[in-house]
Amino acid sequence: MTDKLAWIDEELKNLRETGFYNLIRTINSPQGPSLIVDGKKVLNFCSNNYLGLADHPRLVEAASDAMKKFGIGPGAVRSIAGTMSLHIELEKRMAAFKRVESAITFQSGFTANGAAIPALVTKEDAIFSDELNHASIIDGSRLSGAKIYRFAHADPADLERVVKEAEGTYRRGLMITDGVFSMDGDYAPLDKLVEVSERYGLMTMVDDAHGEGVMGEGGRGIVDHFKLHGKVDIEVGTFSKAFGVVGGVVAGNGKIVEWLRQRGRPFLFSSAATVPDVAACLAAVDLLEESTELVDRLWANARFFQQEIRALGFDTGLTQTPITPVMLGDVQLAREFSRQLFDEGIFAMALGFPTVPVGKARIRVMISAAHSQDDLEQALDAFDRVGRRLGVK
Repeated sequence: MTDKLAWIDEELKNLRETGFYNLIRTINSPQGPSLIVDGKKVLNFCSNNYLGLADHPRLVEAASDAMKKFGIGPGAVRSIAGTMSLHIELEKRMAAFKRVESAITFQSGFTANGAAIPALVTKEDAIFSDELNHASIIDGSRLSGAKIYRFAHADPADLERVVKEAEGTYRRGLMITDGVFSMDGDYAPLDKLVEVSERYGLMTMVDDAHGEGVMGEGGRGIVDHFKLHGKVDIEVGTFSKAFGVVGGVVAGNGKIVEWLRQRGRPFLFSSAATVPDVAACLAAVDLLEESTELVDRLWANARFFQQEIRALGFDTGLTQTPITPVMLGDVQLAREFSRQLFDEGIFAMALGFPTVPVGKARIRVMISAAHSQDDLEQALDAFDRVGRRLGVK
């Protein structure tokens, strides 16, 4: 009898032989500046825990207290019996934090994009999308059925060219871009993209997953950074990175948020976020509103590390944020570099295709406010040693 799944064996074999097979390591400790990974203590330069909140005592306490009062699971979708007072409080707090009219929360940033895009455009419409947008934007756009037009990365002039070419062929238009691009660490020229979008009557949407808690005043994001309040219709965010928890949010125009309560499919058909997650998110908002200290420390750490690693002769690509790609090119080289870093006590994973383009493999170093000066210097020393051994400097 023919093995109907033999093709999977062949595909996995090919991934292993070409160096594209993902080695998934196991963590046995809280997320923090150091981790226990596969039984070994290492410094953590992998996670998106930008502000060190993933194990913050106030978030842990808030989650525990809320569970004692509300239990754990909501038991239903938001539109039937799953909306708890905590959900409403978080949405009000996020709207105030983001300085927008309204906000709605989802189970993740990925599902927030899957909710928002198909609710706003359909097969009669057009999406104008940066060519390097996140997979969740790509998937949400495909689900919508709208015609997708890609414009050159972070290029307002090319956005305008593409919009002009498509004029007269669609009913509604939506411009979508990442705020901070997670692989390269650069950010969108959002002010210029919004200018073009306004000129042609497009709705505007930014996925600020890596900008919230990082950019803008006290981590309010890229819209705040560019002072574009009221000019961007939709800000999609996540609680799984700088906020240290899990979940997604769509903030912005009140009409759009109300529409998503009626037609956002993950809101209507997937159970609400759990009590401890929502309570921990609220505690994270409290911390961000109280002080800019963590955001300031994150940027200070990033400036130091990036200056020093460039001085060692490494290429950090296009980065404008604490995301620090160390560009190596070849995926096999990047994986060996990551393996040797791990041996040196530094956990920094290699990224290759399809996460990044072929020939653009790298070690992506994720800087955190939780890193001490000693942590950063230890990592720099390890990069220096491994780089010399592998001849990439």
